[in-house]
Amino acid sequence: MLAFAALQTSETYIMALDKTIVARIATLARIKVPESDLEPLAGELSKILAWIERLNEVDVAGVEPMTSVAHLKTPMRVDVVNDGSDRDAILKNAPQEARGFFVVPKVVE
Repeated sequence: MLAFAALQTSETYIMALDKTIVARIATLARIKVPESDLEPLAGELSKILAWIERLNEVDVAGVEPMTSVAHLKTPMRVDVVNDGSDRDAILKNAPQEARGFFVVPKVVE
């Protein structure tokens, strides 16, 4: 079972990670972290989490969600259905072809 220390400062809780939790996170992420690097990494990750926690203090009332800082509209192309019109030209791109179809490796037994 994982445990972490929550330090209370006024009304903010800051998660302090220890080397056991960092080792577990590294295992879950499939990252090999040497034992000697766990303690410094725990401190760095704790500072990052504290900084992220500070973002909760920002007043975002009335701020619309956005996907970009630039107000750009993505250009869209006209969606036109076509049949590819030239089967022989299309099949020239196929690594292997049989009876007018692409041949692909069998993936399901």
